[in-house]
Amino acid sequence: MTTSTDNVLYTAKTHTTGGRQGESFSSDGNLDIQLTPPGGNGSGTNPEQLFAAGWSACFLSAMGVTAPKHNVKLPADTAVDAEVDLLNTDGEFSLRARLNVTIPGVDQATAQAIVDDAHQVCPYSKATRGNIDVTVTAA
Repeated sequence: MTTSTDNVLYTAKTHTTGGRQGESFSSDGNLDIQLTPPGGNGSGTNPEQLFAAGWSACFLSAMGVTAPKHNVKLPADTAVDAEVDLLNTDGEFSLRARLNVTIPGVDQATAQAIVDDAHQVCPYSKATRGNIDVTVTAA
């Protein structure tokens, strides 16, 4: 729910047809993709890959916000490897995710603290909290 005090920073607009075997494009023309079901033989991507890419990019930015609180400057080769599972349990579809983070040169305890804080800040993490099983780990 939005309120009159919300400050909308950006609105993504896409148009999709054909579902998992269709196509999707953005209003600004920067995204124009073919969709293929997971494991399919098509040349397109799928919603789970798009979600993983969006979440990992957002999460990495959230880490940029939380790292200074731990007196850490994130190295350029910091990475988030996102895995998003599409599940079918007794005919019910759902998602499960793992975010595996690498912060070279940072000890594991500090890296995990940065990651845990980022998980509280990231809008994608907030949106999924309590809705899907998520594991966030610093290597």
